[in-house]
Amino acid sequence: MKRWMKYVKPYKWAFILGPLCMIVEVVGEVILPKLLQKIIDGKTGSDIAAGSSTAYIATMAGLMGATAILMLIGGVGGAYFGAKASVGFASDLRMDAYKKIQSFSFANIDKFRTGSLVTRLTNDITQLQTFVNMLLRMCLRSPGMIVGATIMAAITNPKLASVLFISIPLVLCIIFVVIRAGFPRFSKMQGRIDNLNTTVQESLTNVRVVKSFVREDTEKQKFYTANAELKTAGLSAFNVMILMHPLMMLILNGTIITVLWLGGNQVIGGDMSRGELSAFLTYINQILMSLMMITMLFVVSSRAMASAKRVAEVLDEEPDIKDGAGIEEDLTVKEGGIRFENVSFRYYKDSPDRVLENISLDIPAGATVGIIGSTGCGKTTLVSLIPRLYDVDEGAVYIDGVNVKDYGLVNLRDGIGMVLQKNVLFSGSVEDNLRWGDGEATDEELRAAASYAQADGFISEMEGGYKSDLVQGGLNVSGGQKQRLCIARALLKKPKILILDDSTSAVDTATEAKIRQAFKTDLSGSTKLIIAQRISSVMGADMIVVMNDGRITGVGTHEELLSSNEEYSEIYHSQTDGKGDK
Repeated sequence: MKRWMKYVKPYKWAFILGPLCMIVEVVGEVILPKLLQKIIDGKTGSDIAAGSSTAYIATMAGLMGATAILMLIGGVGGAYFGAKASVGFASDLRMDAYKKIQSFSFANIDKFRTGSLVTRLTNDITQLQTFVNMLLRMCLRSPGMIVGATIMAAITNPKLASVLFISIPLVLCIIFVVIRAGFPRFSKMQGRIDNLNTTVQESLTNVRVVKSFVREDTEKQKFYTANAELKTAGLSAFNVMILMHPLMMLILNGTIITVLWLGGNQVIGGDMSRGELSAFLTYINQILMSLMMITMLFVVSSRAMASAKRVAEVLDEEPDIKDGAGIEEDLTVKEGGIRFENVSFRYYKDSPDRVLENISLDIPAGATVGIIGSTGCGKTTLVSLIPRLYDVDEGAVYIDGVNVKDYGLVNLRDGIGMVLQKNVLFSGSVEDNLRWGDGEATDEELRAAASYAQADGFISEMEGGYKSDLVQGGLNVSGGQKQRLCIARALLKKPKILILDDSTSAVDTATEAKIRQAFKTDLSGSTKLIIAQRISSVMGADMIVVMNDGRITGVGTHEELLSSNEEYSEIYHSQTDGKGDK
């Protein structure tokens, strides 16, 4: 409860005034049957035909009208404050959950899965919002109605009120069964929603791959399976409610029939007036309907508790990569020298297989370093340790002689520009995407960075130029254009360390040569790490690192490695002697 109070406090007056307004409505609902009784029974207490004056009836009707207006004010106020409090609660909670997710490392995100995180930010928090809104409107209204109507029923006819000692325990038993059966089923249903969201997200994000491999039928089957599992889980959860409403109505109608039978006999015997019977029936109906609303609240709470648990898991998750206690807040990357010292790494801490093993490497500031090796040898993992996208298991990574763990994450990553293997663009304009590198960059700086990346030409030819819209993922530009935009974005950052992870694979060799030349001029003082599959991409580097199976097998210039490193020599000849890609 303490956790959620953080989101209640900013709206505490709405949380207080909402239920109080509902109490006004409750008081009105309790008073109305008594006023109607007075009209039916007349001034003398017998019946309306016994000679009640028109003025008396008008007075009672006026009081009923005034009560109805007060109920209207209370009901509208309760709905308004309930909406204000619940929407604010959900909005603040969603913001905190999103901030927490933004602090997650890759490993944290992999633990939850992207689709599950989307569900928790949307569907789960919406369930909590619905519960809070319903709670504020019912937490005092329904119990208040039960208490008030029970007292009035007992005052009206104590003997007849004994019927409630049978109906109320039956309703409470139903509530208990619903809560006990509902919670685990709703938890399972939310998990199925996760799975469905993940399936849809993967299919739509990779729609080009799906269509190019003509795998629409496979994706339809995956969606059908996920959808069917959700349907089964949903039916299982809502089956709890199938019998609830009919059973509640059976109890309600059974109680009313019993009251009519017993009360009718009392009216015939002269022990009860018709007005009293009418009022008593209204009170019985109010009591049982309020119990039904409490039951519905518990059903909603059952699903909300499952959602709250899932949201709390996100809020409680500790990022495995974060600023340490002893960081120097003003420390920034100044030169860009990099040193790997006996570094080993595995993705799963309990796995015996290391992705990197005993890596030691010294990269001078300002050097251009090529990294080459077979697919899966650990090249991307190696450079990911520099900005702490992952942390080493053993050893240490140093920048400018300082352990990367001693930098604040923001300062560390601000000094490093990365063009990832998977080029990512966001929906928005070309200009918006480039400004990820520097939000304060001038138009001239934008054009300069794009020119260095050989992107200015095709951007200028687009209908809107730099204002042209990119669809989600940059699907309306080619692979080579996407790579050049990502390179321009990184160049605009003017980083001390630039990491290019196979980021020119979709660019022709002539354009790639121009980009490499731009690196020498625009980023002459920056350390550049270039992961590539093509020998031509790294031949001119100051240093080339050859990797195989998580180890460094050679370091040197192109000429040195060609004469001394068999693996490098094989890659070179396979690409230049007609045995592979040229």
